[in-house]
Amino acid sequence: MKFVKFFVTALLTVLMVYALSRPWGPAPAMGAFLSPYTGFWQNWEKKYTASDEFVIASDSLREEVVVRFDDTGVPHIFAQNDYDLYFAQGYVTAKDRLWQMDLQTRAASGRLSEVLGSGTLKIDEQSRQLGMNFGAEANFEIAMSDPRSREALLGYAAGINAYINNLKPKDYPVEFKLLGYHPTIWKPIYTMYMMEQMTLNLAGRSNDINMTNVLAEYGKDIVADLFPDYPKFEESPIIPIGTPWNFDKVPTPIATPILEQSDTSAAVFNGNIAPLMEGTPKIEGLGSNNWAISAEKSNTGYPILANDPHLELTLPSIWYQVQLHSPNMNVCGVSLPGVPSVIIGFNQNIAWGVTNVDADVYDLYKIKFKDSTMAEYWHDNQWKHTQIREERIQIKGEVDPKILKITYTHHGPVFSKTDADNNTNFYASKWIGREPGNSFLTFYGLNIAKNFEEYREALRNYVGPAQNFIFADNAKDIAITVNGKFPLKYKNQGKFVLDGTNPTDDWQGWIPFEQNPFVKNPERGFVSSANQSSTDPSYPYYLNWSFAPSERGVRINERLAKMTNANADSLRHLQNDNFSVMARSILPFMLDILRDNPGTSTYNAGFKILSDWDMVNSPESIAATIFETWMQVLLKAIWKDEFSSKSLELAMPSRDRTFFMLINEPDAKWFDNVTTPQVETMPQIVLSSFSATLDTLIARHGNISPAWQWSDIKEAEIRHLSSQIKPFNAPKLKTGGGASIVNAITKTHGPSWRMVVELGAEPKAFGIYPGGQSGNPGSPYYLNMLDKWEKGELNELVFLKDKEDSNVRLTSKMIFKKN
Repeated sequence: MKFVKFFVTALLTVLMVYALSRPWGPAPAMGAFLSPYTGFWQNWEKKYTASDEFVIASDSLREEVVVRFDDTGVPHIFAQNDYDLYFAQGYVTAKDRLWQMDLQTRAASGRLSEVLGSGTLKIDEQSRQLGMNFGAEANFEIAMSDPRSREALLGYAAGINAYINNLKPKDYPVEFKLLGYHPTIWKPIYTMYMMEQMTLNLAGRSNDINMTNVLAEYGKDIVADLFPDYPKFEESPIIPIGTPWNFDKVPTPIATPILEQSDTSAAVFNGNIAPLMEGTPKIEGLGSNNWAISAEKSNTGYPILANDPHLELTLPSIWYQVQLHSPNMNVCGVSLPGVPSVIIGFNQNIAWGVTNVDADVYDLYKIKFKDSTMAEYWHDNQWKHTQIREERIQIKGEVDPKILKITYTHHGPVFSKTDADNNTNFYASKWIGREPGNSFLTFYGLNIAKNFEEYREALRNYVGPAQNFIFADNAKDIAITVNGKFPLKYKNQGKFVLDGTNPTDDWQGWIPFEQNPFVKNPERGFVSSANQSSTDPSYPYYLNWSFAPSERGVRINERLAKMTNANADSLRHLQNDNFSVMARSILPFMLDILRDNPGTSTYNAGFKILSDWDMVNSPESIAATIFETWMQVLLKAIWKDEFSSKSLELAMPSRDRTFFMLINEPDAKWFDNVTTPQVETMPQIVLSSFSATLDTLIARHGNISPAWQWSDIKEAEIRHLSSQIKPFNAPKLKTGGGASIVNAITKTHGPSWRMVVELGAEPKAFGIYPGGQSGNPGSPYYLNMLDKWEKGELNELVFLKDKEDSNVRLTSKMIFKKN
């Protein structure tokens, strides 16, 4: 018996050693990960203390650099030249965020499969097919030709690589250990991939095919009625109505008739063209808020500026806090890990922030090939040659790379799509992400800017994604510029699929920078944006026909108009505003219909809750849950029968157009459900959708109770970037807000950085993001800011004048010395 026990124990030991020493599928060998010498145990970190001092020696440095860390883990970098400044920024960012930087540059450049295997091949193929490499290479070439961006890219990369080269396997971030690969050398072009990825997130969508299908299904008149170019219901544009356009408009293209689908039908499909990627639906709330109030509205005698970009909430955060100090700059704010400089922030003289414009800078062109070789396409009454770009994707565990041959026209890469009649059509994409430029110089210029003129000059270099750059300075100027490279288009060019054979449909140059919409020191005493319409219809150029719903912008402008004697806390409270303009706009009308038609006890209870509601989406609100759910059910009840098709992808009319129809067009034919024999009316749709809402909530959460509280139903959460490693996720959040609310926290998106800056002789700034400086789950700086962010609070930002400046919140020091 003892022999049997010994044999079984020995066998289990051998099997365990074998199991832990080899990979299983995509998972790496777990032995190294569990090892007390090299595994995750080595990733625990302690808080910085004032007695900690680290000395880093490097051959790449030119002079000594000093980094002071504060009690939230934020580095304050003091260098004697720009190269060393960005070297240190690259080093400390890599120290805290190396795996995040590696993952995101791999995703953008289509190199995930190198380390994760065939499971990510589709993602890599999509990145390559979009031309992300093409765009990064073009931008990199331009950036390296300018001494300012060249110094930044080379210094930043050298700093990252100095950190990587000092790592031992036990020091690797825990995700590298879990996934079984190691960091590789950072190339300067990777910064361009980070910027490409942000451009894709904010300006990489197209609804052109869906809109073209609506046009084919219902005709021009219905499209013009249901999909208007400016909201019918309510709007408060970014540039105030009545702002004069003091310029002479340059000529724009003349619209040509929209072709029928058959006009550019393809020849024989040989299978070499990648299928068009599924369109990602536009996420409401993905955008941002920013505003600045004049000195006359503040109690400081200077302007105050606020910004809260709404992006995906992840761990680690999209942003990384930093202060950069050199002989020509002293700037503080947040950077993008992988990109040198400060992207949103302030210096001694100015503050700035950004929100997404959502310009129409991603167009699809229908392509006509000569034959199945796809070597030539018809354009401008002649056959033109396509170009083939070969992309090689290395896959972990496979010897030979996957070879992608991507066909390009002058518009961009070509995709295939099978229509409802089983015809294969071809589309080329034209996208601002592939347009060469040097957007880095915009942020470099803002980092060192001293006044309005230098702010405007910095914006001149910007390409995209188009942003609303808000500004305030110590000269007491405030301004906002709707900024980016905007193609010169005829009205609605890009609302539908464009004709790839017709040169009139090509992008015809650019709107001059000076004629991009902007306003300085408006009479109302504030500037603001929340992704709503950039201008009213009087602006003479076409930017887009559809922007974010107006509710956030309306609420912000209402409160700013009334604001007086304000301070930073006034603007912080506005960032956390949970009032529902959407409910104010439509709920009283809907309640009148419910009031005239009492129903079951549950129906009556729901009606009572909504009637008593203060229209605030607070975390504990049950009324917010009922209302938000009802609006989703109502929109589907009105539009699904006509605009949801198995054979056609159709765009759906917007919420504001629906509200206008409910209040002003009660007899519209769209209220009838065409799939039923009876004719439904508007009141019937309102009543039935309300009952369906209550039934849905009861089925999911039981009878009306505290289980219906808005925070519990919304289930806002912040996940680790891997999306699979649940122990690295943040705890469930208890937050209010919503997609149409100023405090735009949804399940996965929200204020990724909140900042408020009081300008003045000594600027005072506050900011926070959900999480912490470190991407290491074993660090005390991984979640140290989450609790305050959840409560809507801000940290005062440490802003040092020089490396000798004292502050009670300073902790450790890192000194970089030249070898």
